Amino acid sequence: MSQSRTMDRRFVILGAILMQLSLGAIYAWSVFTPALKAAGWSKLDTQLVFALGLVSFAVVMVGAGRALTRFGPQRLAVAGGLTLGFGYVLAGLLGADHFWAVMLGIGLIGGSGIGLGYVVPIAVGMRWFPDKKGMITGLAVAGFGFGAMGWVKIAGAWGHLIENSGLAATFIIYGIAFAALILIGSIWMRMPPKGWKPEGYNPPPQMAGSGGEDFTVAEMLRTPQFYLIFLTFAASAGAGLMSIGLMKLYPMEALQAAGYGAVEASAIAGTAMAVSFSLANGLGRIIWGTLSDRLGRKRSVIIMTASQAVFLFAFTYMAGNAWLLYLGAALIGFNFGGNFALFPTLTADIFGTNRVGQNYPLVFLSYGVGGIAGPVLGGMLGDMGNFPLAFSVCAGACLAGSALTALVLTPDHEEATHHASVHGFIHQLHLDHLEEVVDHAIHPDHYKRIS
Repeated sequence: MSQSRTMDRRFVILGAILMQLSLGAIYAWSVFTPALKAAGWSKLDTQLVFALGLVSFAVVMVGAGRALTRFGPQRLAVAGGLTLGFGYVLAGLLGADHFWAVMLGIGLIGGSGIGLGYVVPIAVGMRWFPDKKGMITGLAVAGFGFGAMGWVKIAGAWGHLIENSGLAATFIIYGIAFAALILIGSIWMRMPPKGWKPEGYNPPPQMAGSGGEDFTVAEMLRTPQFYLIFLTFAASAGAGLMSIGLMKLYPMEALQAAGYGAVEASAIAGTAMAVSFSLANGLGRIIWGTLSDRLGRKRSVIIMTASQAVFLFAFTYMAGNAWLLYLGAALIGFNFGGNFALFPTLTADIFGTNRVGQNYPLVFLSYGVGGIAGPVLGGMLGDMGNFPLAFSVCAGACLAGSALTALVLTPDHEEATHHASVHGFIHQLHLDHLEEVVDHAIHPDHYKRIS
């Protein structure tokens, strides 16, 4: 009997957490920026590396979703770990204070490694835990959030790694650690045998909305449900990323206006971001994921985005008081973390658990849209001296996202398949070669399946 048949599925949780602890390296970038600025980098230079890492992450993740079925999750995880580790080691060897070396190593190569590995524990976890999809996804992506905080503290306040060893050595040490943890975690990144199910688990009917009916990427893109989910994720993620960007600047301004001194205001705002927001962000991933197994994914997203709108509106009145600031930061961070547990599982419920590795990367592109729109909006309105308006606009976007999610109904798989069949007929007649090329690019086995 193969190992995959006898493997205790709890090891999948361990492997997922080990992988995501390392993949969360991208959110630890801020710990390196003071040393880089001391070496002569501009603020823009430091943010360009971070931006390239996010873009590489999101774009490569789309290709990784397609590669998942071809190469298998274990190979993809290994490739992601080696790529991420190599990027950091390369940046350290080429010179940590050289802009293009860090852009190449950490921004492009490191971000690509994260994109290769990120979808693996999500897809594998859902297959081993069809009865607890929200919980397993929440645990996996919580590692991503908590890992960032750990790497920041090891390099800075706890381990003083940058201070004692230097930036280049820190990059090399982190690269080796990232690769090692992901390679260990990849041991358990295997799909369960065909037909396997947990003891006592009765699968839901094979219908959309239960994760039983699978849509190809091309079929998913033909449904309005995809675009409703995409817009909601973009609004919710954009609001959270805007809040991250302003969580220190805006409270410092509000606290000083309320009579706090500059040093005290800076310390309070820093605690709100580093402790309240960050811890709640990690916990939100676990708790929202677990709650969604009971409440349902659609209802959970509606509650999360609607409550986030309330918290963002209220934050403009909370930012000037220390204790209310801690509470507001925790509430916004809690809901922001929930995005990364709810939207993968919502994608699986609507478009099929077996296809989540291919479909979710397309949904996740909305994170990139929100990552541009939210922070840019916050920066522009901040320069105009109107931080409260930025939070209010994002609150309105979250409220709109809640309404859009309420419109997400069970998609018609037969209709999507019918459209696919029509395209296949056109391909056979060779009347539209361009459309054939596009369909092959979107999903390479689509033509074979429908012809």
